[in-house]
Amino acid sequence: MISHTFRTATPADAALIASLVESAYRGEASRAGWTTEADFLHGRRTDVTEIEALLTGSNGRFVLFERAEQVLASCYIERQGPVCYFGMFSVHPPAQGTGIGRLVIEEVEHFARDEWASERIEMTVIDIRAELIAWYERRGYVRTGKTRPFPYGDERFGLPQRDDLRFEYLVKELRA
Repeated sequence: MISHTFRTATPADAALIASLVESAYRGEASRAGWTTEADFLHGRRTDVTEIEALLTGSNGRFVLFERAEQVLASCYIERQGPVCYFGMFSVHPPAQGTGIGRLVIEEVEHFARDEWASERIEMTVIDIRAELIAWYERRGYVRTGKTRPFPYGDERFGLPQRDDLRFEYLVKELRA
């Protein structure tokens, strides 16, 4: 098996991260994987400006997964008191289903628990994403039933193609 590494992104990685996120969620390229939102959200998922702003924040970071000198996955984590927020998780579509996602989740959980002393990880997932939610549940994440509305009318989140979108909170307690 080819070895892999994890590293924290730098501002020089902003364009690469934005491209990876877009390819995993939107447009035709995203259809090569199973995480696509292309059937119910059009438009952009993020851009370089948003990634740069997140990279300069003091409480968050992007974690990058590299194999053979290629970035194949990224995610954003942010310390919010005792909680580690986990978001913008993206795996290069042709590499989805190869176990990379599991490795990234495990790395983030270890980091959040051991470096940030986080008590739990929290994320939001569009609640119609049954297959994605089931994937997280198999990794110990629990649906909370707590939701928040999708930001209709805010093109920074995409152009919805249906009117029943909302985010659901998933959490995982971290044990030492």
